[in-house]
Amino acid sequence: MSKQTNLVMRILKGFGMFWWDFLVGDTPELFVSTIALIGVTFLLGRGIHNSHVATVVLPLFVVASLAITVARSRPKKGSK
Repeated sequence: MSKQTNLVMRILKGFGMFWWDFLVGDTPELFVSTIALIGVTFLLGRGIHNSHVATVVLPLFVVASLAITVARSRPKKGSK
């Protein structure tokens, strides 16, 4: 490979690593739940009558995903 190709590959890898760390970071479950939340809200909100369901489901899904994340981050009993 040439020097220019190596430079481009290093730049692309660094760019990808930055976005992975920025979006996923320490809690990949928040990233997955956010993507799922956007998808579910989009699918529910597509219909005229379903948009009301989406406005109810959205906050419930957010609270549930945050509760799961907090529960997973708490230390287990008996561990330091």
